[in-house]
Amino acid sequence: MTATRAPEASPEGRARRGLLAWLVLGVAGAVLALASSGRTWATITLGGGAGAARTPPVPLTGGEIAPVLSPLALAALAAVVAVLATRGPWRGLVGAVLGLIGLALAGAVAGGAASSSRLVSLAEERTTVTGADVAAVAHAWAWPVAAAAGGVMLLAAGVLAVARGARWPGMSERYDRPGGASGEDGRPAAGREGRAGRSAERSLWDALDRGVDPTDGDADGRDRRV
Repeated sequence: MTATRAPEASPEGRARRGLLAWLVLGVAGAVLALASSGRTWATITLGGGAGAARTPPVPLTGGEIAPVLSPLALAALAAVVAVLATRGPWRGLVGAVLGLIGLALAGAVAGGAASSSRLVSLAEERTTVTGADVAAVAHAWAWPVAAAAGGVMLLAAGVLAVARGARWPGMSERYDRPGGASGEDGRPAAGREGRAGRSAERSLWDALDRGVDPTDGDADGRDRRV
């Protein structure tokens, strides 16, 4: 007894599933980066040196360390929506922009979180101490790593949009009529049918005005007078 094989999914079904998976990837990457920007990435404690008292711990958020983080994440969300709304070459172009946004986002995270001098400068701006030594640095690496991962996800989403975006359906396709929506002249069939119906109705009224019975005719096809 042979097992029956499940029917293979249609190309349209596979394309829609691919688009859905891509959408989850792109939105997740942007949201992850955006959420990480408001979290504390490092806590700096400055000391005046030569026995001077230490300053209270200064928490620094991702948005302070990498100011471009939030704008880039919002731009990535807009690019994801633009990919859904476009088709053809424009979709590939927007996908390339999305990939560049992801690359810039990951680079900004790496450069900001790894720069000790920038962290000290930001901490000094939050206190009255200048030129102080760093007494302690506490990194919360989970959030910078999460933001960088979001950038990598956006980069991957951009590459996928360029490589496979042409196969994905567009937002307007759900409103398209299946086969035969347009006639040979390129105009919607429904519009032509409506005009033909109105023309036939007008002909009936014209015949009645002339005293002709439009519902009957002689064998040779001539109308009979009422």
